[in-house]
Amino acid sequence: MSEDKTRFSSPACAMQEVGDAYMGYATPAEMAAFLNELLEAERAGSRVTLESAREAGSGAVADVMTAIQRDEARWCAMLLRHIERLGAEPTATTGAFYGKAMAIAAMSERIAFLNRGQGWVVKKLRLMLPKVRDDGLHADLEAMLRSHVANIALADKLAAGTR
Repeated sequence: MSEDKTRFSSPACAMQEVGDAYMGYATPAEMAAFLNELLEAERAGSRVTLESAREAGSGAVADVMTAIQRDEARWCAMLLRHIERLGAEPTATTGAFYGKAMAIAAMSERIAFLNRGQGWVVKKLRLMLPKVRDDGLHADLEAMLRSHVANIALADKLAAGTR
């Protein structure tokens, strides 16, 4: 009878030695690229909401756009902080979303477009969150996700009233 001698190439005791990518987490370079992509989008959203609030002057549209703009600016600061903490260079670019949104004259249509952009951020965050190993970054991105979901609901309510 032959003796079965199975050899394992990676014993369980060596798991702490494998890299994050092996475990399904984003690498620091992937994370920095993702955060920079979000930063460009948040800058665009911040500018769109700031200019839309100014355009509206006062009232519900101005109030909602100002509230969303504050959130967008807060997320820009958070993203910058994490990008720099990763040792990466933050992008100085504002996403193309800004120009596309500002080309929309009707405020209700612009708000609907803004919400599609917010939805894009939500989708991106939901896809990346399982790949974020850093607890602090994960918590910040989770808060950003919740904020965007709330802002989508707020803007939907506003858009329904501006039609």
